Amino acid sequence: MKLKILLIFFLITACAKAQMPIPANNHNLEKKVTIEVKDQQISQVLQKISRAGNFYFSYSGTLIKRDSLVSISVKNSSVREILNRLFNNKVDYAENGEYIILRYAANHFTIEPENITTAEKLYLISGYVIDTQTGTKVKQASVYEKRLLQSTLTDNKGFFRLKFKGDHNEVILTASKESYRDTTLIFLSDIKIKPEGYNDHEGRRVNMGDANIENSGLGRFFISSKQRIQSLNIPDFFANTPFQASLTPGLSSHGNMSSQVINRVSLNVLGGYTAGTDGFEMAGLFNITKGDVKKMQFAGLFNQVGGSVKGIQMSGLLNDVRGETKGFQAAGLLNHVKKDTEGFQIAGITNLNRKNIKGFQAAGVTNIIAGSFGGTQISGIGNFVSKNADGIQIAGLFNYAKKLNGFQLGLINVADTSSGYSLGLINIIKNGYHKVSFYTNETVNTNISLKTGNANLYTILFIGMNISDQEKIKTAGIGFGHDFIINKRLAIGLEITGQSLYLGNWNAANLLNRLQSNLQFQLFRGLTVFGGPSYALYSGDSPAGSSATGYKQNIVPSRHTNFGNATKGWLGFNAGITIM
Repeated sequence: MKLKILLIFFLITACAKAQMPIPANNHNLEKKVTIEVKDQQISQVLQKISRAGNFYFSYSGTLIKRDSLVSISVKNSSVREILNRLFNNKVDYAENGEYIILRYAANHFTIEPENITTAEKLYLISGYVIDTQTGTKVKQASVYEKRLLQSTLTDNKGFFRLKFKGDHNEVILTASKESYRDTTLIFLSDIKIKPEGYNDHEGRRVNMGDANIENSGLGRFFISSKQRIQSLNIPDFFANTPFQASLTPGLSSHGNMSSQVINRVSLNVLGGYTAGTDGFEMAGLFNITKGDVKKMQFAGLFNQVGGSVKGIQMSGLLNDVRGETKGFQAAGLLNHVKKDTEGFQIAGITNLNRKNIKGFQAAGVTNIIAGSFGGTQISGIGNFVSKNADGIQIAGLFNYAKKLNGFQLGLINVADTSSGYSLGLINIIKNGYHKVSFYTNETVNTNISLKTGNANLYTILFIGMNISDQEKIKTAGIGFGHDFIINKRLAIGLEITGQSLYLGNWNAANLLNRLQSNLQFQLFRGLTVFGGPSYALYSGDSPAGSSATGYKQNIVPSRHTNFGNATKGWLGFNAGITIM
């Protein structure tokens, strides 16, 4: 039946200079910039302002006349003041992340009810949304009831229909669309008590993270165009509820309003799309969250979060977080965090962090950090830190840090500068050691070595041969050393090496280990002489006289110490030159 109703119409208007508190997220509008232009298109002027303030403008093409030229000269003025001058207070501003949205201050529309029908505990309201300036009907506008969390989009003719169930004394419909001012109508009699569990976040800052998450590859595939339009139309309204359940995004207990609701418990059979979670969320396949996730989130395939994560996040394949992460994160393939990370990350393939991280990382293949790192990294193949590394890097193949202040363990370790320690087969430090040494000792008279690393810890790779007709030896080995720097010219090197001796028989194992100390004196830049004592320990399978013809028959000198049947020890020496 048709009812006689009281329509209370609220047109929400505000000019650019309204005396209202500046919201906490209006930081771009208050940035101070300096700009001076003469006879330039307004679009070019806006581009210069955005570059100066490091943000972006978003506006309709009909908002400005592209052929109009403006001149303006301001120093250290806020973006808000400059825009007021450019548009003569005829444009309204709103912020969304890194964007300042421009729209006509006078742009508004109205809700024109066509039919209100009621039955016992059933209400049906339909009508049109109309642009009050042009009289045209507005398509794809969101019409919603904030407290009941029900919404719809107008069709191509501006028509909407909403159905409400339950015992309600009042229905408040709001129409919203990008570039328009919200319009609200109240139907039925007054109500003084909000439904239990409702908490309106409007007017307070709610972190909705990366505004482009809905336009990401996963977002565009799993989120319908209607839901993306709804999110654009209603960017600032969010509500809290204790629970939601969904089969897929859109087939939710909150319907199309799921993207505007922060839940304490969220259960998604296949996948869900919500504004945030402050408690527990689980999905058979995926969770897509516009804002923050707190406490726990689990998914069979992937979690994608536009805001930050604080707590535990686990998925079978992928965790993608556009804000910060604090807590524990695990994924079968990839963890991706756009901002700072603090805590634990474990991934089957890769951990990829766009900013800084403090904590522990483990990956089957690689850990990649675009910022600085503090903690421990372990990977099967490699670790990469583009800035400072204060901690431990352990990899099966390689480690890289631009500035190393910790410890690296891998076959290949690379750093631009290092005040830490690199332990590996090859250590490439841009400002570190790249030393080639030629030397002799009591066992092998001709040797050449390559030392890489830094004074704290360097790796020695060397080969040598005893040049002799009757006492030939061929050898190769590896070692590690540390230099005690006394002054610019004088240093003492302490080294330990291990090498294999070839005496004409590949089946014999002849191993020589040496502990040596060298006094190093720099004659001039690029040339150093060194020498010092050593102690050698030799273990050989071949007894004296069993070496091949032409090779040295007795490695052990006459003066030695026996350490069992096969191990001998003696004092020796090293002497040579180093080219740097």
